[in-house]
Amino acid sequence: MDENGDWIAFLSCGHKQHVRHRPPFFERPWVITEVGRSEKLGEPLDCVKCDRFDMPEDVEAYRKTAEFNEQTVPESLRRDHSTKPGVWAKIQVIEGKVIYRVNSLSAKFELSPDAPGVVIPETRHSIEPIGPVRFYVEFYKRNDNGGRLK
Repeated sequence: MDENGDWIAFLSCGHKQHVRHRPPFFERPWVITEVGRSEKLGEPLDCVKCDRFDMPEDVEAYRKTAEFNEQTVPESLRRDHSTKPGVWAKIQVIEGKVIYRVNSLSAKFELSPDAPGVVIPETRHSIEPIGPVRFYVEFYKRNDNGGRLK
C-alpha cells in the first residue's frame, strides 16, 4: 500500500503498478479485501510501462555482449528469441542502423545511436542489421537491496 492507501502490484516484468477500485474509472472490487487480493496473486495484469517499453527504475546493468557488426551478428540474435524472466536488455547501436522486431507484439523499430531498443523480459524478438553497423546488447536485472543482483 502506498502513502495514500492505494494498493500497488509488483509485476513479474519488474514494474510496480497501482491497482485501485474507483468506479466508474477503475472497476477492481477485488482490491478492497485481503481475500480478493490473494485470489488475484499470480494472475496476469496488463503493464502500461511495458507497453511503452519503459525499463524499471530499479534495474542495474550486469552484463554486456561484445560489440557486433553486420558480419558478426550471431544467428541466435537474428532468430526469434527472448530474455529470461526478470531480465531486461538494451540494444545500443554505436554506428549504423538495426531493425528490432518485437514479434509477439507485431512491432518493428529502427534503432540508431540516438534510438536504442529496450527488450522486455520473456518477449519474443529478433534483430536485423541494415547495412554497416556496430552495436552491443546490455542486460539488466533488479537489485535485491543487499547489493547483489537477483
